[in-house]
Amino acid sequence: MTTIPGSSFNLQFRQPPNNVSILETEPEESDELFNVNTANQWLRQASSRPVPKMLFGKFWFEGELCILFADSNVGKSILAVQIGNSINTSIAMEPFAVESEPQPILYCDFELTDKQFESRYSDNYQQHYAFRDDFYRAELNPTSDLPKGFANFDEYLIASLERIIVQSGIKVIIVDNLTYLRNETDQAKNALSLMKHLKALKNLYGLSMLVLAHTPKRDLSQQITGNDLQGSKMLMNFCDSAFTIGQSSADKELRYLKQIKQRNTEQVYGYSNICLCKVNKPTNFLQFEFVNYGSEIDHLRKASERLNEDQVEQAAQLKLQGKSLREIAKIMGINFQKVDRLLKASTAGS
Repeated sequence: MTTIPGSSFNLQFRQPPNNVSILETEPEESDELFNVNTANQWLRQASSRPVPKMLFGKFWFEGELCILFADSNVGKSILAVQIGNSINTSIAMEPFAVESEPQPILYCDFELTDKQFESRYSDNYQQHYAFRDDFYRAELNPTSDLPKGFANFDEYLIASLERIIVQSGIKVIIVDNLTYLRNETDQAKNALSLMKHLKALKNLYGLSMLVLAHTPKRDLSQQITGNDLQGSKMLMNFCDSAFTIGQSSADKELRYLKQIKQRNTEQVYGYSNICLCKVNKPTNFLQFEFVNYGSEIDHLRKASERLNEDQVEQAAQLKLQGKSLREIAKIMGINFQKVDRLLKASTAGS
């Protein structure tokens, strides 16, 4: 039995017949809650371990549980696969350094079908991009039922993930996405449970984990902060680093990357120094391409462009009634161009 100390309970692993452990939580029994050493002892202990290397520039380092969060349809999965491929090959996505040697990657894809994945990494379903043979993609088995001995899907998923880790020895894992794993991540209790399990796996096996997450509908005239992450307080407490993708209001083709939380470095890519990118597919690999640096304020919706939430709701309801843009405009006393903006805003967070 292996025990992970360091919290108000222990995460323990039972050994089934195939000698692969299954994650469960049990109350604290005999282990001490705190490990106490002198400050000098901690420094000597830490000095024996290697300095964490950059996996994706200053955004993500080895040994970190990192969260990448953004709104729907801005490219989270596109960037995550690209980051995984960069680590897998040790070829940097300029200007974001990768310092580690080429290593296996596990990409847990709970978003795309295999055909959708093929579409992104081929030229019209022909001439597939040649990933390395140790870039592994996992998706859920739709016919799998919850086995006996597991209280819920979360327990089964974490145990299955651990089994892959033990059998493969993979150290870098990307989970796409947290919203799928936990439909109620905005509830503190549920977020706390899942993040503790993921962090326990990371600590036990010395993993580097990138977890994708969703941001609920937000005010596009305000800068992105940690408060925009769904279930933000608990998730931010249990991750080591976090960054986000924003969509420019000045140029819909532009995306920007921004650091939100960091422990192994200073903030380099903050409000006044975001990384501007475009999503492009030059051949058979859909990817982010770095354009320039910029300031977030230049890419936020101007105050004069803010849309009244009541108007957004009214326009959406009239549209559901079968009204045309011009009919809605006449009813609301506004021009039909604004109606179009209101309707687009009503679907932006869906």
